[in-house]
Amino acid sequence: MKTFRCLLCIVAFIIAGSNAYGQQKYQKPALSDPNSWSAILFPDIQSYVKFGRNQPILDLMTAWVQENQQELNIRSAFFVGDLVEQNDIVDAAPARHNQHAKQQWEASARSLSKLDGRIPYFLCTGNHDYSYFDGKKGRSQFKEHFPVDKNYKTRELLKHVTANSDGIPTLENAAYEFVSPHGVDFLVLSLEFAPRDTVVAWAKKIVSLPKYRNHTVILLTHAYLNAKNERIVKANYPIEDGNYGEALWEKLVKPSSNIRLVLCGHVAAPDDWRGHVGFSTDMNSAGKKVHQMMFNAQALGGGWHGNGGDGWLRIFEFMPDRKTVKVRTFSPFFAISPTTQQYAWQTESFNEITFSFE
Repeated sequence: MKTFRCLLCIVAFIIAGSNAYGQQKYQKPALSDPNSWSAILFPDIQSYVKFGRNQPILDLMTAWVQENQQELNIRSAFFVGDLVEQNDIVDAAPARHNQHAKQQWEASARSLSKLDGRIPYFLCTGNHDYSYFDGKKGRSQFKEHFPVDKNYKTRELLKHVTANSDGIPTLENAAYEFVSPHGVDFLVLSLEFAPRDTVVAWAKKIVSLPKYRNHTVILLTHAYLNAKNERIVKANYPIEDGNYGEALWEKLVKPSSNIRLVLCGHVAAPDDWRGHVGFSTDMNSAGKKVHQMMFNAQALGGGWHGNGGDGWLRIFEFMPDRKTVKVRTFSPFFAISPTTQQYAWQTESFNEITFSFE
């Protein structure tokens, strides 16, 4: 009996110690207001598909979105580019990747197929989604694996496209329109990696159309903000007229009165959360706030050759007041097991953000 009491004391001590260090009981994702709706933001997914062993984590993430569509009133998903690790490799280098390019593209498309016919999702391309030659973005396999009719829910919202670097109209540069459950008009503008000057001019023309004057425009592009909350000025890619964050701000975002949110990825630091995220709010030429968010996770969970990012995604809750958005960072990968559920939320200030379209 004395031994049993001793064991009870030890267990009680461990539980008390755990609570003292801030461990809390797992809470399943839920809307803070039942009248809200949500959107899901995915980071760069390239490291989930470059190793066959990591693929199930991406499958788990998209399956979680599918299963929680009604409970969280999920209306859309955003992907910030780098859908694959390599666009054109035909062999495997086991230390860096064990799936060749076609397998990687097929893996990305297959995982996202869980959302096809259920919710629209918006994609932009990243640097890894292209080949490069002669100072230009070369061919990408994007259009073969993500054609316009892959997801009819996305196709229904498509309003405008323009040509890629091969002169072919694809979803690499596209604009989508939808009305939120609260009656807010949205326009999503998805642009290729380091958009060329002609693409930036096209995008500016689209958002300037009178019919979109009062829309809330969301710009989705790959390389825009860094982990220091600064817009990227320059990057070492052989693109003659590519535009990164600062150029996009000056040429497109700042002069446009209706672009209110920019979403991007691209930046990472091995096993360092702060090196994967960024957030900044600036005023455009019309005196309106523009929120700019960088979210990635690809080098968490073991660095560049780890598990691909520990399953992290972001839940955007759009509140019924039509202007407030609450953002939380969550991992279905950790949440799936009672053993790891305590790690399923990231609650640092840079991973829980609230902003407003005032």
